[in-house]
Amino acid sequence: MAGVGHQVTHDPQNHRYVITIDGAEVGYAVYVLESPGDDAPAVRDFNHTVIDPGFRGQGLSSPLIRFALEDTLGADLTYRATCSAVEHFIDKNPGYADGLARPV
Repeated sequence: MAGVGHQVTHDPQNHRYVITIDGAEVGYAVYVLESPGDDAPAVRDFNHTVIDPGFRGQGLSSPLIRFALEDTLGADLTYRATCSAVEHFIDKNPGYADGLARPV
């Protein structure tokens, strides 16, 4: 996802989404991939989001989290928000609550 001055990409090997500005990493959202079994789709548990202190307050966490959640849904997966930043994003954008994994 490209935006004004930033780009968000998925780094599946390291289970994270990365936001960069001019090619330099300025933040990331990490997830753990869970397989619930019983033919249920895998779940990405977003458990940690970081924006470099020098870039905080610039609204970078929203496009990072938005891209991560939309990409997860696009892969036919659900997600869990154990990270407070992701939880807060979903609270402010209730349309994303539909993608939350249902409790077992």
